Amino acid sequence: MDQLTSLLGGFSVALEPINLLWLLIGAVLGTAVGVLPGLGSAMAVALLLPVTFALDPTGAFIMFASIYFGGLFGDSTAGILLNTPGNSSAIATTFEGHRMARDGRAAKALGTSAIGAFIGGTIATTAVVFLAPYLATVASLFGPAEYFALAAFAFVAISSVVAESVVRGLTALGLGLLITLVGIDQASGAQRFTMGAPALFDGISIIVVTLGLLAIGEVLYVGSRIRRERSRTGTLAIGGGSPFLRGAEWRKALPAFLRGTSFGLPFGVIPVGGSEVPTFLAYGTEKRLAQRRRDPDFGTRGAIQGVAGPEAAGNATAGTAMGALLALGLPTSATAAMMLAAFQQYGMQPGPLLFERSADLVWPLIASLFLGLVILLVLNLPFAAVWAKLLVIPRHYLYAGITVVAMLGVYAIASSTLDLWLLLAIGVIGVVMRRFEIPLAPVLIAAILGPLAETELRRALAVSEGDPSVLVGSPITVVLYAVMAAAVAISAVQHLRHARRDARQRVGAR
Repeated sequence: MDQLTSLLGGFSVALEPINLLWLLIGAVLGTAVGVLPGLGSAMAVALLLPVTFALDPTGAFIMFASIYFGGLFGDSTAGILLNTPGNSSAIATTFEGHRMARDGRAAKALGTSAIGAFIGGTIATTAVVFLAPYLATVASLFGPAEYFALAAFAFVAISSVVAESVVRGLTALGLGLLITLVGIDQASGAQRFTMGAPALFDGISIIVVTLGLLAIGEVLYVGSRIRRERSRTGTLAIGGGSPFLRGAEWRKALPAFLRGTSFGLPFGVIPVGGSEVPTFLAYGTEKRLAQRRRDPDFGTRGAIQGVAGPEAAGNATAGTAMGALLALGLPTSATAAMMLAAFQQYGMQPGPLLFERSADLVWPLIASLFLGLVILLVLNLPFAAVWAKLLVIPRHYLYAGITVVAMLGVYAIASSTLDLWLLLAIGVIGVVMRRFEIPLAPVLIAAILGPLAETELRRALAVSEGDPSVLVGSPITVVLYAVMAAAVAISAVQHLRHARRDARQRVGAR
């Protein structure tokens, strides 16, 4: 009851007209920045941090709360429409979302994304209100061995589930892990595969990898097949339709919303770098369920569940990440780290005492998270069809624009021409992978989590003085490895069944 009383007090502050204005401005700015490749909510908070010094702390953090979720929706908008996610958290949504856009259901995909963001974020923020005192217990259970087991679980689960062939999935995983080896070895300081180029000392940016595989790879792949498609229309797809879900679509999407939210809730407390792991796990789960029910749309025309699950997971992770930041002072994502910097700029240190010492700031901030989600839903759901009109642009103009925006986004990060050449090279690799039906998701998840897995593995072995038994020395690691083995076994059996069924169908056709 104390939490409810405090939350109602927070709403009374957040609903003041001036604070509602900051919420609206933050939602618009967050969405706009999130659409740009290579940027996102973390960059939006960083760019606007100096601007907010003129505001009182309550107004500043209320604006940041709206930017926080607005950037996530902007990331997904770019991914769905242009196959160019604004940030890595939107990669999993992009797979089925862009297929829906190409099939003429862009507005539906954007509407599903907006609803999923609202549901996942609202449930997570509600959990923060009541469970913030208990978040420390969850976070304290994970050490280096647990983090490595979690990364390994994500590697194998994604590789075995999202690919039609386990071999192709593991091949893609290996390619992603090779990319992570480029740069300075954090433990020894030795150069690895840098060829003496100082620009590679920090490794290959995940933004370069993402835009290379998804954006430039798509542009080059479509360009290589343009002669085969001359009979088709000159536009990518018709961007019409309603963004609102009908009864049958709600029945499909609602379970996926809830499954995605259940993936995202715990990951916001665990510092694994952001929402990439739960969004990929949610996508893999929806793909596995689609194979079980033999859904012909998943992986072809685009399935609504493939957007609903990852989007809810990403926003649920963002919601509980805010709870971990406020209650523990633990930033579990890049955006949360920027929020921590903003707190410190105002002379406040998030942690267990924050709710006592700065309750007049914390509860309006939490209330503004709820209001920001509502504002984003009201803004973006009706305008989803307007966003979708981007797809009416003639194909050659659209893909030229995607290339220019991707190049500018990559160059803006480090002003490195080498990054542009890497972007093109990875784009060519993306074309080859599409040609031989090698999945992209394992490459991306390996590139994102590879450094974390390596660091935590070395840390665990250093603590145990080289004893590998430390990797299975806790109940959490044992459970994760057991679930991983079961997922691989089930996936292998399913692949064998599908292969046998296809073989019988080919024999019957003869």
